[in-house]
Order: sequence, then C-alpha cells, then structure tokens
Amino acid sequence: MADTISGRLPLVARGKVRDVYALDGDLLMVASDRVSAFDVVMPTVIPDKGRVLTQLSLFWFDRLSSIVPNHVLSTDIGGLGLDAGTAAWLEGRAMIVRRAEVLPVECVARGYLIGSGWRDYRETGRVSGLALPAGLRLADRLPEPIFTPSTKAAEGCHDEAIGFRDVVDLLGRERADEVRSLTLDLYRAASRHAADRGIILADTKFEFGIIDGSVALVDECLTSDSSRYWPAGTWTPGASPPSLDKQILRDWLDTLSDWDRTAPGPEIPEPVVARTRAGYIEAFERLTGRPFI
Repeated sequence: MADTISGRLPLVARGKVRDVYALDGDLLMVASDRVSAFDVVMPTVIPDKGRVLTQLSLFWFDRLSSIVPNHVLSTDIGGLGLDAGTAAWLEGRAMIVRRAEVLPVECVARGYLIGSGWRDYRETGRVSGLALPAGLRLADRLPEPIFTPSTKAAEGCHDEAIGFRDVVDLLGRERADEVRSLTLDLYRAASRHAADRGIILADTKFEFGIIDGSVALVDECLTSDSSRYWPAGTWTPGASPPSLDKQILRDWLDTLSDWDRTAPGPEIPEPVVARTRAGYIEAFERLTGRPFI
C-alpha cells in the first residue's frame, strides 16, 4: 500500500508485516502478506497471510478479553470513505484500534524447549537467566511455563533476550510483575484451548501497551507469526516437531548455505510458499473451529 490509503489516511508506521495509518484519534492497523524470518523481510509474499493473522488475532483477543483488555475497537472500515478497490484489499486484514503507549519489552512465554531457548539451555543450562532442570531434550515440555522477555530491536536488528531484572529496570517493579503475570496467564489459557483442538502451543510473544493508564494487549495475538504451533500427534521430545507456523519458512532458510541472514532475503520457491500458507490456514481453522474464507 502507498504511504496514504486513497489519499485519506496517512501512514504513521510500517513494520515488517503491519502498516499503521492515522485515524482521527485512533489507528488503522493493516496486516500485509509480507513475511519475515530472522528479522529480514522476504521479497516473496505469502498469499492471504495478512487475513489469516488478523482473523486469528481477533479470535484470541475476544477469547482472552476476560484476562486483559485489548486495543481493538472495530473491523468495520465502511465509514472510512475508501474507494472500492482499497476497501476490498483491506477486508479481513484491517482493525481499527486505540492508540497505546507500547511498552519497550517483548513478553515471551515458553512452555517447551525449542528455538533460541534450546540454544541457550545447551550452552548455559538457563533461559533468560532462569535455571532449568538438567537433562532436558529438544522440544521437551518444561515443568512450568516460563517468562523469557526480550528487547524490542530497531528495524534490521535482532531482539535480544533479557532477564526479569532488566524488565524491572525498564518498566518498574509493579509494571514488570504485572506483564509477567499476564503473559503467563494468557499463555496458560491459550495452551488449554489449543490442546483441546489437538495443537501444542510451544511458545508465543505478546506486546502490551498503556491505554488510559492501564495495561492492554496490543499488536497481534497468538498468530502463527508470533507463536509456535505443533500438531499434538507429531510431538516427540528429542526432535523438532512439524509446525503450523513460520518455522516452515525458517526450516527452508536453514538449508541455504549462501544466505547469511541479512537483507535482502532470498526469493521463496512456490512449494515453500504453499506449505507455509497451508500451515497458517490449518492452525487458524483448527484453533477457531471455522473455515478460512
């Protein structure tokens, strides 16, 4: 999309996936079909990805609203005065949201030992400074979910794991305790629902902001971009399970010997695009219990 939508709404922020436009006092958040991996935006899009992300976020925002409020106001873009082509493209991928003072911490919950958590554990026996039992295997379920925050890196840089003391330094003790508690409560609630649908939620990332002085859940929520979803029937500790998330793309990228994880990213071949899209849609349909249209 351009830096304005139909010359009406100015672009105020462009992330790796989402574009944010200014409304009178609120914001229009639009999920594109762009895909990033290892903090690099790929030149190839995943068709319908933005709609899947938005619809799954809306499902989770609604389901988890009893735990913490969120920034969603509406998905009705009919009153924005957009031309028919723009409105059609935005349908299903746009949310009108409240403005928030976004907290400078990525709030990660882990219930299984995978990804960067596994790498840290092998090197130190710890994840984000938290000591874990000896002898854990790749993809093992942890005794209890853990809070493993990270920095919010600038575009082109990598998030870095931090400890809870760093979160206290950034937010103050009371707010740090609050977001840690909310992160783990949200993870546990989502994990129970996913398990009922035959899916393991291995880990996920939340973003919080301050709206009217209180903490609210913002950005996306439990999507296949921000979470690891495994079909429960394929999980075996000691091996990396098949995924219904961005790991499909990461696994392909890991086979490339001539890409050093810096921009520009490589073009994604059609079979990998198709598998990634299918994984996102399967996660959506199994978690929500409704078809993706």
